[in-house]
Amino acid sequence: MAKKDVNDYIEQGIYGPKETNPEEKRRFLGTYRERVLLALTKKQVMEKGTYPEIEEALQNHADALMIVNGKLAYTALSPYTKMAAHYGVHAKRVTNMDKKTDIGLVLAKEYPVNKERIFIEKQNNNQDGKEEKKPWWKKIFSLT
Repeated sequence: MAKKDVNDYIEQGIYGPKETNPEEKRRFLGTYRERVLLALTKKQVMEKGTYPEIEEALQNHADALMIVNGKLAYTALSPYTKMAAHYGVHAKRVTNMDKKTDIGLVLAKEYPVNKERIFIEKQNNNQDGKEEKKPWWKKIFSLT
């Protein structure tokens, strides 16, 4: 290990302690990607309802930590934090992020899990069998 000199102490005082992968940590709300079980984008969190994959992961991983983006509306985050409380999982709001992120919710562990697929595909809102509404001009011109 190399000896620290005066410049190292000055840089640490100005910029804080050196971090490994700071951009990755900012994107995933303060945790590393290798620790993430599941992640939702901001748009997915803002949708009505909750994702069943999150509930399933909460049931199976009681030692997980739910980290939510504190810059999102309380009404969008509330169902997820209540779900976490129901399963005994600690939920934490992160609001002091330096950079913008597209992540709205992260379910992570305190140790690496190295899960390959962490993002949940979008829900299909047409599950009840209703046909998607067409704009009036597409109906007139018989466009698909």
